[in-house]
Amino acid sequence: MERRIEAVQAAIAGLLAERKRIIVAIDGRCGSGKTTLAAALSERYGYPVVHMDDFFLRPVQRTAERLATPGGNVDHERFLEEVLLPLHNGDAVDYRPFSCRTMTLSDSRPLPVSAVTVVEGSYACHTTLRDFYDLRVFLDIDPATQMERIIRRNGPEKAEEFRTRWIPLEEMYFSAMDVASCCQLKL
Repeated sequence: MERRIEAVQAAIAGLLAERKRIIVAIDGRCGSGKTTLAAALSERYGYPVVHMDDFFLRPVQRTAERLATPGGNVDHERFLEEVLLPLHNGDAVDYRPFSCRTMTLSDSRPLPVSAVTVVEGSYACHTTLRDFYDLRVFLDIDPATQMERIIRRNGPEKAEEFRTRWIPLEEMYFSAMDVASCCQLKL
């Protein structure tokens, strides 16, 4: 993990030498360490983090057509409107996270103003979003380690759901949108 933190921070430092504000995307396969890396960057450097998990589709949006579209299982339209465009324009950000517990949008959450903001999660580098980032990072993991981590994190029942539902959706997105190739760092 330390190597990943250092690589991302070095790229951030280089960009901050040229710009006042940057937006970093950390995308990659589930279980690859996206949330852990973002949390470490936040803890060590104070960067605020936005989670793509906060932008899962609401039940009414979960149509067969939408889920069959690569990257279609997150509300990238709402993420763009509520987070990326305001960040990109230097405006205040106030967004409504999706709650998996209630299956609704939660109360508004302000995002602290910062020179660096990190967006973490699968689908962060969707083609409609990727041009708004100053740095795109792709985290990879081999399938066996991926399943070990998912089982440890979510338990065997949920791991099966990941294996049969969520991983295939991610892989369709990675392939169709050539996500790894659009990223400056691949770790």
